[in-house]
Amino acid sequence: MNVTIEKKKEKALDILKTLNIYKPYIEGFKENDQVCLYENYAGFWVYQEPEVEKKMREIEQKYNCKVYAITHEYTEFGELYDFLFVSDYPGEWEYLIYSQGNMHTVFAYVWNIDDDCCSELGSITVKSFGGGIKRIG
Repeated sequence: MNVTIEKKKEKALDILKTLNIYKPYIEGFKENDQVCLYENYAGFWVYQEPEVEKKMREIEQKYNCKVYAITHEYTEFGELYDFLFVSDYPGEWEYLIYSQGNMHTVFAYVWNIDDDCCSELGSITVKSFGGGIKRIG
């Protein structure tokens, strides 16, 4: 099923609001399709990291999805970028985010840049704080 990009973007905006993202970042996404990349809760525009932006576009094309936020962290199993996205399947949308307070389980594509074989689709847990997010699990 091919859902319009506008519908995916509407759902992504709802999720960004649920995540309590800094309003100017939500507006940047809404008005200019700018996706924010978060490093330990602090956000900046993904276009400032061309390699990550290129990977985001590849993921959107491959999975026909809409990425709305990205987190970055270093773990014991590699350097990770987590691309939070809205899928092409509205039947899944009610499961794209599960929240308890400022803790949120979201659907994402996890890119392990140290070991691409370990890159995968799945759920991650992020924590909202100060208008940003950070992966915690």
